[in-house]
Amino acid sequence: MRVKQPIFEIVAIGNELLIGKTLDTNSHWLAIQISSLGAVLRRVTTVRDRREEIGGAIGNALSRHPDFLLTLGGLGPTHDDITLSSMSKFLKRRLVLNHEAFEFLRRRYLERFGPGVELTPPRLKMARFPAGATPLPNPVGTAPSPCLVVRGTTMIALPGVPKEMRAIFKGSVVPMIERLGGQHRFYEHSLLLRGIPESSLSPKIDEVMKKHPQVFIKSHPRGIEKDGSARIELHFRIGGASPEKSKGELRHTVALMKSKLRGKALVRDARRS
Repeated sequence: MRVKQPIFEIVAIGNELLIGKTLDTNSHWLAIQISSLGAVLRRVTTVRDRREEIGGAIGNALSRHPDFLLTLGGLGPTHDDITLSSMSKFLKRRLVLNHEAFEFLRRRYLERFGPGVELTPPRLKMARFPAGATPLPNPVGTAPSPCLVVRGTTMIALPGVPKEMRAIFKGSVVPMIERLGGQHRFYEHSLLLRGIPESSLSPKIDEVMKKHPQVFIKSHPRGIEKDGSARIELHFRIGGASPEKSKGELRHTVALMKSKLRGKALVRDARRS
């Protein structure tokens, strides 16, 4: 039986991402996690903190019917945190105080600041969700993440704070992927090569992939050594529901490539998973 690979899209939100002030490490981390879980990240879109741009990016993503749409950032208490209001406006759903989110927020503030803490309007803003959304617990932060299903796509608004985003993804999103995609996983191995140009390496990649078509092999130039020789990372990747079968196929493929490079390049193992 063919295992379904869940399809993801990401909308990363924030002026700071587009002016070069902040590197989008969140999307990079999510790409690694999504891929390793056997899902497919089809597109990452980055937009400014403007309602029409956020709504447009969400609409475009929904038109492609991914299984999951993740938004990143814009969930805080400040004036430029407009992800949820933008989402609400695009979906034509009222922005309402979610009682579960409110209770989560209230407990968090009591834990952090004591019984005298005031839930000000900016703080309550973090518990106002588009109607119909349910909160996903935030194990390390103050506010939960809203989750709602729109035309078959599960939309999840994740915070931009990396440790919060990662905790919510691992705690709530990973189980969703596993339920949808079964046990499909990807396994990887990398070799570091020196002394062989990419043009000479390419035919060998073709030869090995013909014998092991389940394994995708890609070369990545990594610069030039002091003696002028090329430095290349050779990346192997295979996906499957059976760890034993996938890892065995990967191991045989790497061994075949090493045999073809013997005497032609300096080879060492870089990483595996």
